[in-house]
Amino acid sequence: MDRQDIQGIQGIQGEDGGRAAPWDAAAALVRAAQDGDALAMDELLALVTPYVTRLCRPIAPHEVADAVQESLLAVFKGLRTLRDPRAFYGWVRTATVREAVRVARRAPAEEPADPADLARLGGLRADADGELPADVRDVLARLPVRHRAVLVLRELEGLDEATVAGLLGVPQGTVKSRLSRARSSFRKAWSR
Repeated sequence: MDRQDIQGIQGIQGEDGGRAAPWDAAAALVRAAQDGDALAMDELLALVTPYVTRLCRPIAPHEVADAVQESLLAVFKGLRTLRDPRAFYGWVRTATVREAVRVARRAPAEEPADPADLARLGGLRADADGELPADVRDVLARLPVRHRAVLVLRELEGLDEATVAGLLGVPQGTVKSRLSRARSSFRKAWSR
């Protein structure tokens, strides 16, 4: 969860009258939703929708709405299985990446990847509203979904290779090779 995601729930008061940490605020909603509170579930889904959308957009650029919907549905259906409400955001990220990759894979055949200068990608973070620059989105959209997913999680989300491997359900060596190919493809597309 990044600063933008935190801003949406910073106004929630903690028990001591101060501001609650975002995961604490979400944990209270998770507990209530797990106990069957429909309003808490609605508020929880509204709370994570921008975060889910930000994760889905680069992974399934042509099917963002479907990926977000499938991800939120997975959160809705699986919330009762979440054991530690404070782990909610990590659990949501795992479910979202899984669903976004699944939706992107079932989409029509993609254009072959033309790489770009990924070394410059670190400086091309999302702007204030969470959007990547259009040229970066265009290049990412041309990458195969398996490369796009690993690139987004590693370079934009800042996750380490072991975490990416766990989220995608592949060995760490596979993440390394896909990341290398994705960087190369991105670099070539960017230079065109």
